[in-house]
Amino acid sequence: MDRNVKYLIIGAGISGLTFANYAEGDYLIVEKEDEVGGYCRTIKKKDYVWDYAGHFFHFSTEEFKKKFLDSVSADDIKYKDKNTKIIYKDALVDYPFQTNIHQLEKQEFIDCLYDLFHRDEKEDYDSFLDMLYGKFGKAIVEKFLRPYNEKLYAVDLTTLDKDAMGRFFPYADIPAIIDNMKANKDSTSYNNSFLYPKDGAGSFIQILYDALDGSKVLLNHEVVKIDNEDKVAELDDGSRITYEYLINTSPLNHFLDYFDGKEFKSLQEALSYNKVLVFNLGFNKKSKYTEEHWMYIPDKKVNFYRIGFYDNILDADKLSMYIEIGYGKNDVITEEEVEEQLKLTLENLHKLGIIDDETKLEEYSTIIMDPAYVHINTETEKRIQKFKEREAGNQIYTIGRYGAWTYCSMEDCMIAAKKLAEKLK
Repeated sequence: MDRNVKYLIIGAGISGLTFANYAEGDYLIVEKEDEVGGYCRTIKKKDYVWDYAGHFFHFSTEEFKKKFLDSVSADDIKYKDKNTKIIYKDALVDYPFQTNIHQLEKQEFIDCLYDLFHRDEKEDYDSFLDMLYGKFGKAIVEKFLRPYNEKLYAVDLTTLDKDAMGRFFPYADIPAIIDNMKANKDSTSYNNSFLYPKDGAGSFIQILYDALDGSKVLLNHEVVKIDNEDKVAELDDGSRITYEYLINTSPLNHFLDYFDGKEFKSLQEALSYNKVLVFNLGFNKKSKYTEEHWMYIPDKKVNFYRIGFYDNILDADKLSMYIEIGYGKNDVITEEEVEEQLKLTLENLHKLGIIDDETKLEEYSTIIMDPAYVHINTETEKRIQKFKEREAGNQIYTIGRYGAWTYCSMEDCMIAAKKLAEKLK
């Protein structure tokens, strides 16, 4: 059925729902899935609570913290001081690697410290990899930073912008690294403490959704074409939505598909990103690791780059994990590939000592995040900004981690959505 609305919002993830919460006037949210939440959805199987990937809340604004916590029983929230490790060779090293090199075997520590003092630091860097070598020296980069980030991003690190991770990268200068050898406390990460709802991140998303008019959220529908001059969007059922403002929160590479024109296709092809295969795994008993929240694995012989322990966050009595495996933009993840990676994952968890012969897999779920991490590239970034500025003239705005094609937190997405809603009032 054709409709006319003030705000057409594409995507019912955290950004789209937040915008609608603060918008003034009629709106319609179009969501292609059969439930709201986007990548912030929660899966429950028997005794296990899993998110689409690890989503932990690090509120910096009282407004959003209060918005959520006032709607949830205090008993249903877990507060944790982050406990994260790196599995390096046969040992555990505290994260981040660069501030904990004193935990390495003596000769490796000397290599890292020597290269750190003799690094070739510059005022400007050509790429993310160039920045790593300039800031931390050869040993730290080649022991951890390079292999880990190559597994994560599944791309040549020379193609990434030097500030690809923004404030989320744990920078540390020599005094901070030296001080940490005695204090042994990470002060470089943005998420040193976090909170997590017992029912998963999806319970916070539900709060945003419950504040809206459900009749204005159209599930199982997708925009297939946008006329940005006449302000009309066509849906997959053939209906047409006329809008005053269009707010996109879907991934930018998909959003560009809705427009006609070579410039849109050209930008779409230029966008770079990775895919992530996520396994959520539930086992019959606890691991020997009962305190850690997540771990980083730089070893390229191991198929996953990061693992997380939901059971240690929720204080559950059985091992409950998420596993993340990186793929390139053009990689095809078939059913056969998923089966092979699950087999490899269980083998590697056993080799790393996280599970043993008595550990049995009881439940699991598989998720393919496509896109997962966007690749920040200087030249592409300029083209994205030009696109955003041009379409803002057509009252089209694209926001959120994937809509804006940036590296940001869930709270960043909510703040940006609220600001835009208030601006358009």
